[in-house]
Amino acid sequence: MFGGSAVPGRERLDRWRRRAFLSVRGRATMVTVAVAGLFLALLAVLVLLLARDSLTNRTEDTARRTTERVAFDLLGGTPPADALAPRRDEAPLVQVVAADGRVVAANPRGARRPPLGGPAVADGELLAEGRSCGPAEYRCVRYFGIRLPETPVGRNVTVIAAEPVPLLGQIWPLPLFLALLLGGLLGLIGWWTWRTIGQAFVPVDRIRAGMSEFTVRGLAHRVPVPNTGGEIQDLAETVNSTLERLDEAMDRERRFISDASHDLRNPIAGLRTRLEVALELDEPDDCRDTLRAALRDTERLNDIVVDLLELSRLDSRAPVPAERIDLADLARREVERRTSGTPACTRLEPGVAVTANPVRIARVIGNLLGNAERHADSRIEVTVARDGGDAVLRVADDGAGVPADARERVFERFARLADSRRRDPQGTGLGLPIAREIAEIYGGTLRIVDAPEAGAPGGAHFEMRLPLAEPPPDG
Repeated sequence: MFGGSAVPGRERLDRWRRRAFLSVRGRATMVTVAVAGLFLALLAVLVLLLARDSLTNRTEDTARRTTERVAFDLLGGTPPADALAPRRDEAPLVQVVAADGRVVAANPRGARRPPLGGPAVADGELLAEGRSCGPAEYRCVRYFGIRLPETPVGRNVTVIAAEPVPLLGQIWPLPLFLALLLGGLLGLIGWWTWRTIGQAFVPVDRIRAGMSEFTVRGLAHRVPVPNTGGEIQDLAETVNSTLERLDEAMDRERRFISDASHDLRNPIAGLRTRLEVALELDEPDDCRDTLRAALRDTERLNDIVVDLLELSRLDSRAPVPAERIDLADLARREVERRTSGTPACTRLEPGVAVTANPVRIARVIGNLLGNAERHADSRIEVTVARDGGDAVLRVADDGAGVPADARERVFERFARLADSRRRDPQGTGLGLPIAREIAEIYGGTLRIVDAPEAGAPGGAHFEMRLPLAEPPPDG
């Protein structure tokens, strides 16, 4: 029982120790308290020094005023007993010291003290001031003296008044007050820092708690966004934006898997059926026809797999070598390579260069030409031209065109319009999405636009824009 209770207690102690000394909140609090403590300690020392100097100056002023008053009284003929009598708010110790160092007159406290002035009196100096701490049984004093040529108590004597040096015990309330004030201020600073940083991290804790719920609530869940207008709000908005993109990516992946499974299942089922039929046929000619149909299904499966692999490479952004290519020359070669289907006319501006991978750009042009051949009635037009800082490739056909509300849908993976399924039942629905992905990888766009001029075909107009390549260096 005792061991079980000790372990949680030790764990709590370790948790608080880590929180106090290892967390950002704890370290910031300790640093703030340390810096504030150093500053306040220096300030307290300065206050004590100022207080000591103030007391020292007051002591010296008291001794000086007392000396001046006694000297004035003696010079004015006041009897020594009256002149040396202690007054209120004056130095308590007064001596009249002869040139040979003897005390010739003194008040009661001065009579009990050895002569003051020392070397200054022996040397006959006009003024004598300093500090005296001997003998050991006497308290340290600060003294001030004036040498007088003629007095009722003798010639060339020095009137000296002394005030005890202030002891720490005389100002003990001040250090005590400063210590209590220092401790209170440090406690207040530590509490305020701990609380302020804790409040600043409350939104972070909420974001953390929200992120911990993803396993239960899924990527559709969003973290709370604090209305602080600072970095934490930016963090929450960035997290939500990232989650939104992840959710969209997961949704695309689910649709992709569903569509791919559907498109793969049909040719696989057809291939299986034909093979089963071929096994039951006895006539070689019938078997050969069945095998040809099975081969077509196999080719379609291969096309789907090739397109899926290409999409996988594009999604991973795997680096491929890029070079400077002439877009018009590449388009001309792709048009000439197609020997069947609807004839294509070209308007190719020479010298329109882009920086990209020629195999991928050739695939874009081939996909656009293949799409145009499937939908054109009698005419395909391929145009390459400059437009500001862009290289523009347009592939247009004179078919039925694409409705305005479906212009973005045709770029979705496996999305096929009814007309496309009718004209090409074996298509995969991946050609246009692959073409757009490639264009975007090289900083361009691919979209369906309206006919740019009256003489252009009236069907679909696909336009790809890529940044023009930098001009080659001279030489």
